[in-house]
Amino acid sequence: MSFASLKKNRNNFSKLAEELEKTSQPQSNSSSQDDRFWKPTIDKTGNSYAVIRFLPPTDGEDLPWVRIFNHGFKGPGGWLIDNCLTTIGKPCPVCESNTELWGTGSQENQNLARDRKRRLKYISNIYVVKDPANPDNDGKVFLYSFGKKIFDKLNDIMRPQFEDEDPINPFDFWEGANFKLKYRTVDGYGNYDKSEFDRTSALSQDDAELETIYNQQHSLEEFVSPNNFKSYEQIKERLDRVLGVTAPSTNADYDMDESTPTQTFSKPSFKEKVAPSYAESSPEPQSSSSDDEDDSIGYFERLAEEM
Repeated sequence: MSFASLKKNRNNFSKLAEELEKTSQPQSNSSSQDDRFWKPTIDKTGNSYAVIRFLPPTDGEDLPWVRIFNHGFKGPGGWLIDNCLTTIGKPCPVCESNTELWGTGSQENQNLARDRKRRLKYISNIYVVKDPANPDNDGKVFLYSFGKKIFDKLNDIMRPQFEDEDPINPFDFWEGANFKLKYRTVDGYGNYDKSEFDRTSALSQDDAELETIYNQQHSLEEFVSPNNFKSYEQIKERLDRVLGVTAPSTNADYDMDESTPTQTFSKPSFKEKVAPSYAESSPEPQSSSSDDEDDSIGYFERLAEEM
């Protein structure tokens, strides 16, 4: 900007104030603040409908999805919301703490382990075919974060259970299938049971258009990069503070920058009476607990047996 332009536009304060308001808002996690992510819009009845297409792996990446585990709960010392280090094959102090809780055999401690267990999510590239609530999204490429329920539907179409069903690669441009996402609110929880894949079809008959879509995809590797995970020591320190094992430091503010969309846990005392609840990290539609279940409890059980 030239000096003359600066002088001419010096009273344009409204835009600056608007940006300041955005900056002042608390940042909960990357997917809830990242404009690259698409989310279904829930209507007044608690339902949502959209048609999306899962896209193939980007250039240089082997899979069209990444799998991420995270933790989230509240203790006497505040919240812990952090990526689980088991995502990248490293020991996690929260999982170790949960394993010890589970190994006591106490129902109370095992309930605590359930509350603090790792949660599972996936991230893929999608093409929005139809978004009735936000038509401006139609024809655009986004990232999409989803849980086990939708991943199970992907798995079912790739590995059908019955001999009269042929396997389909839903991520294929030419022989894949559109996904009709149908979200309902059932007993206060999000439910995707009615979601289904359409018949097999090409996303477009024009390879030039498909190449344009392909080139608009986002890399997924950043989400499982070690740079997006705190160290074991950082998570352990936060875990101890959250559970009241150690006193808060003078700098009590916990770093929740967008590059690290998680918090941490500490090793709990088995005598602890406060049962923390899970912190939802974004305002997107939430599935029932059964929809989001992974093998966490089985994971703790196996580790406890090995101790």
